[in-house]
Amino acid sequence: MPNKHDVEIDSKKRWAKEADKHLLGRKIIGTRYMSNKEVEQLGWYSAALVIMLDNDTVIYPSQDDEGNNAGAIFGNTKDGKEITLPVI
Repeated sequence: MPNKHDVEIDSKKRWAKEADKHLLGRKIIGTRYMSNKEVEQLGWYSAALVIMLDNDTVIYPSQDDEGNNAGAIFGNTKDGKEITLPVI
């Protein structure tokens, strides 16, 4: 029986491959925040940043993997500055 650590590693690899299918090699062609209509259609209370890709795919963060509300994006620049792109 596989241990919990091995299952977690396999899960991360599987989901990284799924992300690669949608994101690897794509170019970001624009960003915007969700419209009020989009927020309403999702049943959310906040607007997330929408990232538009060169193949007409759009991606946006959610607070969880069930899609319960908008999520913020955090990151770091190469010189160590923190980035926060909030929900609105």
